[in-house]
Amino acid sequence: MNLFEKEALINKAAEEFEKQGPEALIKWAVETFPNITLACSFGAEDVVLVDMLQKISPKSDIFYLDTHLHFQETYETRDRMEAHYGLKFVKAETDLTLEQQAEQFGEELWKSDPNKCCNLRKVDPLTAILGKYDAWITGIRRDQAPTRANAKKVEYDVKFGLVKFNPLADWTSDDVWNYIRENNIIYNPLHDNYYPSIGCEKCTRQVMPGEDPRAGRWSGTDKTECGLHK
Repeated sequence: MNLFEKEALINKAAEEFEKQGPEALIKWAVETFPNITLACSFGAEDVVLVDMLQKISPKSDIFYLDTHLHFQETYETRDRMEAHYGLKFVKAETDLTLEQQAEQFGEELWKSDPNKCCNLRKVDPLTAILGKYDAWITGIRRDQAPTRANAKKVEYDVKFGLVKFNPLADWTSDDVWNYIRENNIIYNPLHDNYYPSIGCEKCTRQVMPGEDPRAGRWSGTDKTECGLHK
């Protein structure tokens, strides 16, 4: 399939699946692009997608970015999900240890240059692992942030050079949590302690009632994205 044919397919699918549920899109995605992977951060949206994908295509790869700076609760959620579904998440990580990072760029790079830290510990490993696939599935929703408001359910990811599926793009937070409750899905317990959006422990704080759900990410800086999504 050349780029022109792929673009036509993507545009048609984006229109066709806009009014359909995420399961229908995931089923089409794995059938059309067998060499596909799901990115999981162990947040609410991603655990929903893991459950859906396990029911539709249990052998499809699911990876996570291990920055070695996640909350302990996040790693425990990973372990519980692996045991429950009988799967093994693919770990994507940088070769740069935290000690080496401190030697090269100074202590607590996440404070002095959070963009650099995210590039080293997230974007570079993501670029490497996505290079092995033809398509990826993400849990982004349009109402999460202005930067995601125009996300299509199917699009070409120019940054990483592959097809990108956002099955939950039109879902609300209520939709996500209704699915979790109705299906008794394992989720990160930090969500019950004022952490609606969970990233690395060093750069994520609790969000109090009335604040924007993503206010706890890189609080005190003008940073709003880690660079994984354009």
